[in-house]
Amino acid sequence: MQAGSVSGGIHFHGTESKAAGPPEGPPPRQLPADVKGFVNRVHELDELNAIVAGENGDPLVISVCVIAGTAGAGKTSLALRWAHHARARFPDGQLYVNLRGYDPGEPVTAQEALHRFLSALGVPAQSVPQDIDAAAALYRSLLADRRMLVLLDNASSAGQVRPLLPGGPGCLVLVTSRSRLSGLAVRDGARRLTLGTLPQAEAVALLRAVTAGYRPADDLEKLTELAELCARLPLALRIAAERAASRPHLRLDDLIADLRDESALWDALSTGDDEEAEAVRTVFAWSYRALSGQAARLFRLLGMHPGPEFGLQAAAALAAAPVNRTRQLLDSLVNAHLLEQMGPDRYQFHDLLRAYATDQAHHEEPAGEREAALHRVLDWYLHGADAAQSWINPDEQHVTLAPPGDDVRPPAFADYDSGLDWAEREHTNLLQAIRAAAGSHDRRAWQLAVAAWNARPSSAPVGEWLAIGDIALEAARRSGDRQAEAQLLTHLGRDNVRLDRLSQALECHRRALEIRHETGDPVGQATSLNLIGLVHLRRRQFAAAAEHFAQAIPLFQEADSPPWAAIALSNLASAHYNAGRPAEASAVAQEALAAHRAMDNPRGEGNILRVVSCLQLEEGRQEEALRSAQQALDIALTLRDDRLEGYWLIALGDAQRSLGKYDDALTSYQRSAALHRRLGNRSREALAWYGAGKTYHALERLPEAAQFHRRAAAAHRELGDGWHEAVALDGLAGAVVDGDPPAAAGHWAAALGLLRGYDDPRAVAARERVEVALG
Repeated sequence: MQAGSVSGGIHFHGTESKAAGPPEGPPPRQLPADVKGFVNRVHELDELNAIVAGENGDPLVISVCVIAGTAGAGKTSLALRWAHHARARFPDGQLYVNLRGYDPGEPVTAQEALHRFLSALGVPAQSVPQDIDAAAALYRSLLADRRMLVLLDNASSAGQVRPLLPGGPGCLVLVTSRSRLSGLAVRDGARRLTLGTLPQAEAVALLRAVTAGYRPADDLEKLTELAELCARLPLALRIAAERAASRPHLRLDDLIADLRDESALWDALSTGDDEEAEAVRTVFAWSYRALSGQAARLFRLLGMHPGPEFGLQAAAALAAAPVNRTRQLLDSLVNAHLLEQMGPDRYQFHDLLRAYATDQAHHEEPAGEREAALHRVLDWYLHGADAAQSWINPDEQHVTLAPPGDDVRPPAFADYDSGLDWAEREHTNLLQAIRAAAGSHDRRAWQLAVAAWNARPSSAPVGEWLAIGDIALEAARRSGDRQAEAQLLTHLGRDNVRLDRLSQALECHRRALEIRHETGDPVGQATSLNLIGLVHLRRRQFAAAAEHFAQAIPLFQEADSPPWAAIALSNLASAHYNAGRPAEASAVAQEALAAHRAMDNPRGEGNILRVVSCLQLEEGRQEEALRSAQQALDIALTLRDDRLEGYWLIALGDAQRSLGKYDDALTSYQRSAALHRRLGNRSREALAWYGAGKTYHALERLPEAAQFHRRAAAAHRELGDGWHEAVALDGLAGAVVDGDPPAAAGHWAAALGLLRGYDDPRAVAARERVEVALG
C-alpha cells in the first residue's frame, strides 16, 4: 500500500468519501478554438475516429495517440479539429496544454502542466502537491472514473508526457510532437499517426479555401506551383494564401515569381539537407518582406520577448510605441498569419515563427536597439511585479527601483484581484525575464527575482522559482550587491523549507545571516535568526530553535517591527511546548496571542491559538482546548487557507477525542489527511493518521487503530522522521499488545531505539514510558 493515501483498506469511520475530492464544479473545457478553414486530412480523421470507437461503438483499448510529423505539417490543427468534433465522447471535459517542446525558450515541464490540470479539475491552487509524484498520483485519482480528453500539444519527449497520462480506461490522451516518441509506444501502448505533407490536391484545396471570396478563381496549374513552393506544408500554405487573399488584384504569376526569387536566395544560403524547412523559411521571409516598416520592426522585436506569450502592453514596451498604434500593428501581424491571437490583447508565435523573428532581430536590428528594447520590456515586468506585490504580499520589503523610462508605462492595479490576475497571467514571463536578464542585465535579473518572489501567486509551484533563484543569486554576486545576495538566500531558504529540503534551507539562512552581520543589517539578522530557528524546530532541535528565536525577538523590537516580533514569540512558544516545557510555553503564548490580536493579525492569532489549545489539553482543560482549536480553524476557513486548515484540524481532532467526541474527531482527522494529501505534505498527513489511530483505540476498535498507526509509522520512516515514527510505533504496540505480545514488544523496542536520539524532556518521558511497557 502507498503511504500517501488513505485508501487501500483503511477508512475513517463514517466519513470515507466526501471530503477527499476537490470541490464540484463545471467540467474543464480547455480546448483552443477550432481551426478556421480546415480542409482535407480525411484519412487521418478517420484513423482518429477508429481509435476511440469500433464499428459497434464500443471503446477500443487505446488510451494514448501520438500525432507525429515535421514542423508546420498541421499537427495541432488536426488534433484540434478532431477534438472539437469528438467532444461529445468525453462528457467529463477536455484538458489542453501547449508543452512548448520546440520553442526557443524553456519548455513547459510536466510539473507545471500537472499544476494547471489539477487547478482546472477543482483542486485549490495552494493545495496542489509540489512533489511531482504526489501531483501525478492525485491527477490519476481524479481522472480514474472520468471520460476525458487530454490534448498535450508540442511535446518533445516521452518524459515530458508520461506524468500526464491518466491511466484510467475512460480517458484518451492525444499528443502532438515532431518526435516519434517511441518510448510511449513501447511502454504505454501508444498508437502513432504520422502526418506528412499534404497531397497535391489537398494542398491546392487549402489554398482555394483561404482565398475564396477574396480573389477570382486562380488557375489550377498556378495554384499547384504555389503549393509546391510551400512544400505542401499547411503552415506555409496558409501564410502564402493569406498574402494572395490580401492582394486580390495582383496576378498569381507575380506572387509566384516573387516567392521564387526569395526561394533562390535561400537555396543559395542553405545546405539543401532539409528542403521542407527551407521552403517554410522561404515563405516566412516572403511574407515578412511584405510588411510595412513598423510592422516588420515590431515582428523582429517580439522575437526578443523572453516568454512564450505576451500581452499588448508588453509589446508596446518592447517597441516603445503607443498602445493604440501597437494594437494596430499586432492586428496586421495576426492577419498575415505571422502571429496568433489567443484572447483579448494576448498573443503568441508559432514556435517556428518565433525562431524566425528572433533571427531577423539579430540580423536587422542594431545591437544598441536590441539592448534598449530588452531593457524596456524587463523594466515593464519589474515595475509590474512591484505594483502587484503591494496587493499580494504587502508585508514583504519592496525592492528599491529606479523610475521606469519615459517609453515604459508599467501596469497599475486598482485592487487585489487585478494585481493577482496580472501576477498569475505573467508568472511564466517573469521567470523567463530573469533568465533573459542574467549576464547582460544582472541588476535587473536579481531585482526581477525578488519582485517575482514577493508577487508570486499561490497558484504557482514553489519549485519553479528555486531554479530561477539560483540564477538570480549569481547575478547579485556579479553585481557585488551583498544585501541582494542575502535577500535571495533568504527566499531560497524559505522555499527549500516548503519542499522539506532542510539542510539546503539551513545553509541558505546561515549564509544570509553572515552577510547581514557583515553589512550591519539588524532587521535582516533578526529575519535570518527566526528562519534558522524554524529549521531547528522542524528538526526537533528545541534548544537551538529557542536560542535563535530569543535572539531575533529583541532585534525585531528594537527595529520597531512588532508583527515580526510577535511571529518570533509564537515560534518560541511552539519550541517550548514541543520540548515539554509547558510553563514557559504558556507564558510566551499568551504574550504572543495578545500581540497578534492587538495588531489584528488573524493568521498569527490562529497559529498561536493552535499552540494554546495543545497546552490547555495537556493541562486537562479540554473544553477550553476545544474552543481555542475551533477559533483557530474558523480563522483558517475565513482566510481560505488549506495549509492552515489542515494543520489546525489536527489540534481540533485531539481536543474532540479528549472529550469523547470520537465521530467528530475522526471527521477532523479525515479532512486533515485529505487536505495534506492534496498539498503533498506526507508528514502532516501521517500525523492525522496517528490521531485516527488513537481515536480507534479509544473506541476499542484495535484492528483499525493498528492499521492507522502502522501507516503513520511507515510514512515517517520513509521521511526520516525518527521522533514521529517512534510515537506511531508506540501507538501500534499498544493496539496489538493484547493479541500479539511479541509483536508489541518488537514495536516498543524499535521505538526505544529511535527515542535514544533525542534528549528533550518530552522525549525522556516517552523513553521512560516505553521502558515500563517493555519491562
